[in-house]
Amino acid sequence: MKNKVRILREALGLTQAELGKLAGVSRQAINAIETGKFDPSIHLAYSLSKIFSKTIEEVFDFEDN
Repeated sequence: MKNKVRILREALGLTQAELGKLAGVSRQAINAIETGKFDPSIHLAYSLSKIFSKTIEEVFDFEDN
């Protein structure tokens, strides 16, 4: 799944650790999401979208595989 987490995080001036704290996950989890090594749960995707004031679809590209 492609995403815009890094772009949106940097636009807000947040570190991975700061975003992780806001979302209730580790810095490593944020890094894994940004690099495409981990697909977040729908709950985490929703939390991240709310932090960025975006829809889930604006943050994550749910490709048909």
